[in-house]
Amino acid sequence: MAISADQPLTHSAAIGATEDGMRLDQAAAQLFPDYSRARLQEWIKTGCLRLGGRQARAKDKVYLGDVLELTAQLLPEQAWQPEHIELNVCYQDEHIAVINKPPGLVTHPGAGNTHGTLANGLLQRFPALETLPRAGIVHRLDKDTSGLLVVALSLKAHNSLVQQLQERSVKRQYLALVWGEPAPSGVVDRPIGRHPQQRQKMAVRESGGKPAVTHYRRLESFARWSLLQLNLETGRTHQIRVHMAELGFPLLGDPVYGRRRQLPKDTPAGVREALVQLGRQALHAERLELSHPDSHQRLCWQAELPADMQQLLAQLRA
Repeated sequence: MAISADQPLTHSAAIGATEDGMRLDQAAAQLFPDYSRARLQEWIKTGCLRLGGRQARAKDKVYLGDVLELTAQLLPEQAWQPEHIELNVCYQDEHIAVINKPPGLVTHPGAGNTHGTLANGLLQRFPALETLPRAGIVHRLDKDTSGLLVVALSLKAHNSLVQQLQERSVKRQYLALVWGEPAPSGVVDRPIGRHPQQRQKMAVRESGGKPAVTHYRRLESFARWSLLQLNLETGRTHQIRVHMAELGFPLLGDPVYGRRRQLPKDTPAGVREALVQLGRQALHAERLELSHPDSHQRLCWQAELPADMQQLLAQLRA
């Protein structure tokens, strides 16, 4: 069940044979799986989670028959403000919502974008999200990337989705238009980190980068461009854009990683106009697959290309 900010949590559970001899924080994670280990440790520290009616330490041992008592008030996680923003909600229940994000919408507030973001709109539509980290957003899309992302609406869902992302069991599939003609299929396994000189950019960093794996398949080829289907194993910032640029096939319209590419003089007028109308990297998150946090049923959603990418693709085919 989704929790509201003014609804206190009250739980109790007895230590069984499985938890006998564990640390308190480990046993709490077993008995209260809807909440993250970090949140449980904070509740232990503040006395909201007690052992046999007394305050204990996270490292204290628990034994068969001990009772854990949790009484806590969920507080707002951040100072982001609710705003009325039209959202395309593809799916919603008490645990998750799946959003088809339009291009141009920033995922959450940051430097230079304190208002008008997806997070602001989510807080208006789902007020209880003020009690969840980052308003329930567990993964993000770049401002100018369109497509599907999932939002947690309950603590249980947030914990489950974060775990699924860590285990790489959330499947995310993208469509992209790129320069050139890559091999029919391939895998890019190159670590990504912050660019050493241009701090707003990411780059392949063999030293200090985080593991990043992108699978791609060429769906169509045109005179100088290709339509690719891409699947992510990891979710690094700008991962697809960086990996494809590193291969020499940057995304069409990418103002950061493809800006050196100039359109040939004989490029058809229709393609030129469609690129002007696009005004962004040609990247769309078309498919999302995950296990439902409550039922554990495997669910999948698909979103067709937005109008600007459809128009560009039509011109390339022509």
